[in-house]
Amino acid sequence: MDHASFKDFVVDQLSSLPELRAKAMFGGHGLYQGEIFFAILAEGRLYLKTDATTSEDFLKRGMGPFTYEQRGRKMTMRYHEVPPDVLDDRTELAHWATRAVAVAAGKTKRPQNRRPRKTAEPRGTQRQAGGAPSRRPARLSG
Repeated sequence: MDHASFKDFVVDQLSSLPELRAKAMFGGHGLYQGEIFFAILAEGRLYLKTDATTSEDFLKRGMGPFTYEQRGRKMTMRYHEVPPDVLDDRTELAHWATRAVAVAAGKTKRPQNRRPRKTAEPRGTQRQAGGAPSRRPARLSG
C-alpha cells in the first residue's frame, strides 16, 4: 500500500475520533485530535504516543518505538508502532488512539514511584509558619 492510501486507510479507521486531522510533516504525516498531536504516520506504519505505562502494551506485542537518524545518531521518540491486528480492528484502534491522545495531552497519571517536582520560589519570598509562602521581602539586618 502506498503512503497516501495508507494515510487514507488510517484516517478512515479512526473516523470515530472527533476533530481528527492529518498534517504533512517530514515526509510523513502527524495525526491530531484538535490541537493534540498524538500519532505519526511514516513509511507505511502508524506510531502512537506512549508513556511508561502504555508503552508496555506495545512492547509485549513486539512493537518498537519510532526511530530516526540525526547527525549520524539514532534518535528514539516516545511513539510506538501499532500492532497489525489492532490497526485492522477499527474499534480497538480507536481505543488505543484515545489512550495516545490522553498521553499526549498529559492526562495520564504519573508512575507512583516518582516524586513531584519542587518549584523554585521567587526571590524575596519567605515561608510563613505552616509552610505557606509570604510575599514580604526578607528583613535585612543592620
